[in-house]
Amino acid sequence: MKAPATTAPESVDVTPQQAPLRPAEVVFVALVGMALFHLAFQEVALHGLGLGWLSCLFLLRRTACGRWAFYTGLAVGLGIYGPQLHFFWGLFGPAAVVLWLVLAFWLALFLLLLHGVDRYWGTGWAVALAPVLWLGLECFRSELYYLRFSWLTAGSVVPPGTWPAAFTTLGVYGIGALFMLGGAGLGVLIERCWGRCTASPRCRLGALPGLAVLAFLLWLPARLAPKPDPADATNPTVSLAGVQLEFPKEAEVLAHLDQVLEQHPRAELVLLGEYTFDGPPPEAVRDWCRRTGRWLVAGGKDPIPGGGFYNTAFVLSPEGEVVFRQAKSVPIQFFQDGTPAPRQAVWVWDRGEAAGDPLRVGLAICYDLSYARVLDRLVSQRPDLLLVPALDAVDWGRHQHRLNARMTLVRAAEYRLPIFRVATSGFSQAVGPAGNLLAEGSVPGQGESLAAELRLERRTQAHLPLDRTLAIPAVILTAAMALLLVREQRRGQRVPRTGDQGPRTKDRE
Repeated sequence: MKAPATTAPESVDVTPQQAPLRPAEVVFVALVGMALFHLAFQEVALHGLGLGWLSCLFLLRRTACGRWAFYTGLAVGLGIYGPQLHFFWGLFGPAAVVLWLVLAFWLALFLLLLHGVDRYWGTGWAVALAPVLWLGLECFRSELYYLRFSWLTAGSVVPPGTWPAAFTTLGVYGIGALFMLGGAGLGVLIERCWGRCTASPRCRLGALPGLAVLAFLLWLPARLAPKPDPADATNPTVSLAGVQLEFPKEAEVLAHLDQVLEQHPRAELVLLGEYTFDGPPPEAVRDWCRRTGRWLVAGGKDPIPGGGFYNTAFVLSPEGEVVFRQAKSVPIQFFQDGTPAPRQAVWVWDRGEAAGDPLRVGLAICYDLSYARVLDRLVSQRPDLLLVPALDAVDWGRHQHRLNARMTLVRAAEYRLPIFRVATSGFSQAVGPAGNLLAEGSVPGQGESLAAELRLERRTQAHLPLDRTLAIPAVILTAAMALLLVREQRRGQRVPRTGDQGPRTKDRE
């Protein structure tokens, strides 16, 4: 008698996980990644090491469990943000550790999510989703909540003057996402060479984006450099000057204003830093405008009826009248930095018939320059030029000044706009529309003047990089992925196992 056929037990539908890194390997990869991060931000010529830093971060998704992925991210975050933002300690004391941890949290969350993607869906999905998760988390931590802080993003490691077209097209967050895609692909190659990867050939195709970005780093930057435009000669120019003065007295301001005109007699407008005055510009400074026939833009406090003040950039005409004022949109958290601006507007600068059509000038005060959403609103009004009075206190340190100055180059390249920025103690900058540095002050450089003649590009519509369109969808998709991973974990439908032979199917014997 023929025995009845038996049916093998159905296997669970599983997407496997590769073998996790051992603790010593986690420590090694983390230390290498932190070293590459600091080298990339320290030396302009080494910015390509940013790709290696993100490759190390991608490798760290393979900790033993999600909890350790999160803790590893916190440790790495403290290792990169603490040294780079060491001046926080001088500003906030021991509370600086909390702020470093806040920044490290977003890195830890990225590793936790990437660990979950790799565990439940495999290497291919980890490579594909890494740039999306990175873009969503970088945009949120930089732009969308109270403690937002946009310095030290992956894209800002790239010198804008070297990659102007990339910044104009992709934006700083888009470049960071592209770097993460390349870093993830290279991470797959490293795992393969290291003998830690047993991924299927299909999953190994994730390395291809890494090779593409590597080629982009080595070959395309020179191709992206701006070419001289014969039509540039027909565009208007404006001659500007500025003076670095930190909390000066009125007599000191007047003496340096006279001095800057002696050194730069062609200057049509003089820019002073943030908080040059403790209120509106005094009468003696207005008299200076009348006597010299020059425009002046200076920072001060604009009192609010009922108490408080706006941190304001005042525009004084050659007649000594305040013809325009713009308050700071993002006062610095935990500082007495005024009330946020109720509006943003463009100043229409009529320089007279001999100078041609009026210029449209945007005013952004110091920290405002760090935020894409703030500048996007201003740039949507089609300014020809951005003026930025800034306060960088001498005792904050040279490294803080350099990190803040980096944002000027990024924004100029993103919007294709020239920017003239005067900081109270350096680094003051004149930057061209390709993110190229035309002139720069020193630190502390008290009383030092800066001058530049900027050629402007008239435009009929505002330009915003691609990442501005992708940011909110990436944030929403990142939140959805987090909820989906929580559901997968709770339902326990997918059980990880070692080896990466692709998802098992329900076979019957």
